[in-house]
Amino acid sequence: MGRELFRRTICWLRSGQGPPLDAALEVLYAADDRGRQADLTVVGDEQSWNYADMPEYAEFPIAHPATGARPYGHTEESLPPFVIVLFGATGDLARRKLLPGLAHLELSGLAPDVRIIGSGLDDINDEQFHDLARRAVAEFGHHAMTDEAWNAFATKLSYVPQTAGADALAAAVRAAEHHLDGDAQLLHYLSVPPSAALDVITMLNDAGLVERSRVVMEKPFGTDLASARDLNAFVHRTFDEKQLFRIDHFLGKEAAQNILAFRFANGLFEPIWNRNFIDHVQIDVPETLGLENRAGFYEATGAYKDMVVTHLFQVLAFVAMEPPTALEPQSISEEKNKVFRSLLPIDPNHVVRGQFSGYRDDAAVARDSDTETFIALKCFVDNWRWAGVPFYLRTGKQLAEGQRIISIAYKEAPKSMFPPGSGVESMGPDHLTFDLADESKVSLSFYGKRPGPGMKLDKLSMQFSTEETDRAGDVLEAYERLLLDAMRGDHTLFNSAEGIESLWEKSAPLLADPPPVRPYAPGSWGPNAIHQLIAPYAWRLPFERAWREK
Repeated sequence: MGRELFRRTICWLRSGQGPPLDAALEVLYAADDRGRQADLTVVGDEQSWNYADMPEYAEFPIAHPATGARPYGHTEESLPPFVIVLFGATGDLARRKLLPGLAHLELSGLAPDVRIIGSGLDDINDEQFHDLARRAVAEFGHHAMTDEAWNAFATKLSYVPQTAGADALAAAVRAAEHHLDGDAQLLHYLSVPPSAALDVITMLNDAGLVERSRVVMEKPFGTDLASARDLNAFVHRTFDEKQLFRIDHFLGKEAAQNILAFRFANGLFEPIWNRNFIDHVQIDVPETLGLENRAGFYEATGAYKDMVVTHLFQVLAFVAMEPPTALEPQSISEEKNKVFRSLLPIDPNHVVRGQFSGYRDDAAVARDSDTETFIALKCFVDNWRWAGVPFYLRTGKQLAEGQRIISIAYKEAPKSMFPPGSGVESMGPDHLTFDLADESKVSLSFYGKRPGPGMKLDKLSMQFSTEETDRAGDVLEAYERLLLDAMRGDHTLFNSAEGIESLWEKSAPLLADPPPVRPYAPGSWGPNAIHQLIAPYAWRLPFERAWREK
């Protein structure tokens, strides 16, 4: 039995999608005894299992650098030219993030030589697409472009209506490849709803645009375990797992990656990054925005499926993961997946669902809608490092402030030596706080003596922001970084099929029996029940002390 076949067999067995685990020895013996014969009969079972049934993403999760893997962050390697096909090119995400991001990558010289083909349901021509892209860059871009720079970028843009079909798209790609030197690679970005993504994948297959290609897929990746498995199975009929990049823009933020540097590059914090010193963890992502024009999508999705599974749990994995053996995709992905496997099933009794007043007034929303626009929950990672430490997650629409923070609350030290009235214990535990905004702020709060006579204590803080460094201009916006990583073939900051399916499995109790939604006023912090959920602690937001400005 070959080594690669052995590795895939083990992973197949562990995934629960192959023969039962208690038949593992019989399966392996049969495979070794029969050599290359494909069909394997499990002893004691009438079911016949075929290696062709093994999914492509079934790789034995060994946490060491994969053969040929490159460390994350390696930027010196030259990239081949790319034809980028942007589906949903006239949509909101493309205008706000993707087109400005691609323009900046071109302007900065970070991207290889590219040609960008927009595709969407709007029946427009190249000139109209150029106008749309220029308005998007001017309105949402963070870097000004001169007329000369824009004109150079515009020559790389073209547009094919999706209604033109697979042949027209294939012809546009061939035309774009003629402008590029060498063997051009393909990057398909599916900025489309999940239902449309299946049609796009079918079109790519019909157009013969699968080879030499990579596919970036937007959330949600299913709505439950069954749909996630169906989606993965459908996609894997056309693309290998290594070609797929399930994007989570939260992990593309500078601050999210700084968690890895902060934890694993410093000897100060990792020794106290465990249940012996940490009291609880909060991941809080309130939004002031409403639904804009997304009410139809949101009504079928809700805050949990839209934000928690695809974003907040991914951030939790960065906070809770064990040190990877290398800063490369396979090692980091496996450590994240270990966290997801250790996550206890979500208990509906530890969940608060809310719906802002006025949500049901939208024409796209049912009058008796039970969809949550807010969710807060308590969950546990049941492993040696984190057993017993609660993780509190909160997100929602139309809340009081727009923030994205991770707050690590440390256990309080015995303070009996300090006299009553000294101020100790009056302002809660020490906190290490990460702000996930583009400024990448970090704050450490602690008690210190107030200047003057006597022993009075105040809560003090040390703060850091990338805006205070001379490299602030080097910060890439999340989508810019992830587009570049996808062109490099680096999966470090993307979600895996195994991880997504594991999270949906742990979500099953909540999806089967969700608690009722509670109303909350727009501009508030959510339903009042959030305070009972986190008791005896308190939510870090709103902050009592503002971030220090530069």
